[in-house]
Amino acid sequence: MTAPGAPPRAIRTTGRTPGGTAYTLHGTDGPPVVLVAGAGGTGAVWEHHQVPALTRAGRRVLTFDHGPAAPAGPGESASVLRELLGTAAAPGPCALVGHSLGAFAVQELLLTDPHLVSGALLAATRGRPDAVGEALARAEAASVAAGPRPPEYEAFVRLVQNLSPRTLADEAAVADWLDLFEIAARAGATAAHLPAPPVPDRLADYDRIRVPVLVVGFADDVLVPAPLGREVAAAIPGARYAQLPDTGHLGFLERPEAFNSVLLDFLATVAPTEPGANHAP
Repeated sequence: MTAPGAPPRAIRTTGRTPGGTAYTLHGTDGPPVVLVAGAGGTGAVWEHHQVPALTRAGRRVLTFDHGPAAPAGPGESASVLRELLGTAAAPGPCALVGHSLGAFAVQELLLTDPHLVSGALLAATRGRPDAVGEALARAEAASVAAGPRPPEYEAFVRLVQNLSPRTLADEAAVADWLDLFEIAARAGATAAHLPAPPVPDRLADYDRIRVPVLVVGFADDVLVPAPLGREVAAAIPGARYAQLPDTGHLGFLERPEAFNSVLLDFLATVAPTEPGANHAP
């Protein structure tokens, strides 16, 4: 999914890992940054705002498609990340940016392969099961069992689930987002809406993470409430937490300037040549 009005794209090269994961490299030089979308997401979700901002800042950006029709669990997604970092990214540790279940996958990689990561920004993340997430999983499972929903209904549900009250009060913005979600639904882009795999409780394990981490919460996120991200930041030694106002679950698309500012400021603090060293202030 991409939002309307995308700026010109950076130089792109594409490829596949030995395991078949399709990826795109944006730009030709600079420290690498890997962008990890949520469940069922594609690399294109980052191309509207984050890829241009990062390449303008002198970064080389790696995006990729999750591939399977059903969302992979965090362990499987972490394995995909491990392969990507070994075959597509530059030698040495990389900065990672994860959103939602993609952030949870990054957290798994920080536990298993911290030497691959120079720093991580985790957006709309959680470190344990919660009532909202479990209720959503049950609802999505029941919806899938009942059969496809009309695209108009699907678009409305995604609108109210993913955006902030501020955006929902803007009728022009609502019209644009409804068009976007309906186009995605009619195109069959439903992988992100299949029941997500269960999230294990990993908060106690995060005490072992020694990579610089910034957790970003979206203040009006109803799918992954911001306090869950604050818990993750509190569990990781030296991690910082930032919360963006007037943002729902897709806050990086809804308020891209604010998100990109936080992202670029964080990357400026990360030393890419020192894996495992915590430089978070």
